[in-house]
Amino acid sequence: MKYQIPFRVVVSSPLTGVTMKVQRGKDELLSPTTLSDSEMSFEFEITVDVTGNSLNFLGKYAQGPKDARFVYVNSGTCAGQTDTCWTRRAKLSLMSITADKVNKILDDPGSRFETTMPGTGSDGGPTCASVKGIEWTVVGR
Repeated sequence: MKYQIPFRVVVSSPLTGVTMKVQRGKDELLSPTTLSDSEMSFEFEITVDVTGNSLNFLGKYAQGPKDARFVYVNSGTCAGQTDTCWTRRAKLSLMSITADKVNKILDDPGSRFETTMPGTGSDGGPTCASVKGIEWTVVGR
């Protein structure tokens, strides 16, 4: 069975003046749902196929091969900004999501998956590459 599951990505302390957007498919971009000086957030849905022995994340926001799906948070030119020196993408792995967590969301239609990532990397630029320590939690809307 396949289910549409809501997701929210919160970017804390985004780099001032650098655009960030979530990649949808190969060339579409999702703008932030909320935006402030201290954080921005993105809301979208991913289809989760729960048949079989492992979860399969599907749809335009789920990137990568079946056994290593992730969400891209693009920044700078990758997010459509033309007046910047930054060209980066951060990978947020979906592979820590368990069937138990999906079932919690299915049991409570008012809930979603949420994670928080830092907006600024250790080099002072936008966070990029595979973001370590990403934990998807089940939260209320």
